[in-house]
Amino acid sequence: MSGLNILLHSLTDDVKEQLDKGLAKLGLVATAEQLNQLLGLLALLHKWNRAYNLTAVRDIRDMVSRHLLDSASVSPFVSGPRLLDVGSGPGFPGLVLAILNPDLAVTLVDSNGKKVRFQRQAVMELGINNVTPVQTRVETFAAGTFDQVISRAFASLGDFIGLTRALPTSEGQWLAMKGPGVEHELDTLPDDIALQAHHLLQVPYDAAQRQLLILTRKELCK
Repeated sequence: MSGLNILLHSLTDDVKEQLDKGLAKLGLVATAEQLNQLLGLLALLHKWNRAYNLTAVRDIRDMVSRHLLDSASVSPFVSGPRLLDVGSGPGFPGLVLAILNPDLAVTLVDSNGKKVRFQRQAVMELGINNVTPVQTRVETFAAGTFDQVISRAFASLGDFIGLTRALPTSEGQWLAMKGPGVEHELDTLPDDIALQAHHLLQVPYDAAQRQLLILTRKELCK
């Protein structure tokens, strides 16, 4: 039995059904291979988390909603083709977005060694061929390298832009995944950066408010 099949065998049918129905509620269609990769990622995270404390979310059903489906909810707004996930932790949202969008070239960056080791293990065991995990500081990337830069509660909007402002292409975007109460952070944006779009997200099986802010250089919004 392959490593992926062993991981899948460890999951209960209700967890598999939760993911399947959750993706359907988001209007997303996944192939059988993509579903298996997402479930394998879930099982691997649950296994590693017991030893390495990768996430404060312990219950596997909560992992479905708060990691897999939360990440998947922004998939319609991700076009890449080169996407940087800043402060990705154990790989969210980048790993999920890479699985759902095979044409993306996803780079995951985090400074935490054990979380990047998990990312690399997931990429290897699940056969995710369009992801590059990197343990470094975000400032080491060359300017204009990415079409979109995404973060999931990584930092304030001002800090997020400040740390990564050279990385998108001239027509690139920043995608900030946020919880409630983010409006005041818009006041901290640099003068040349503007809010291009604001989407409220409905994550299945999670009552918490989620939103996505898409930012770009101000001249592109005229």
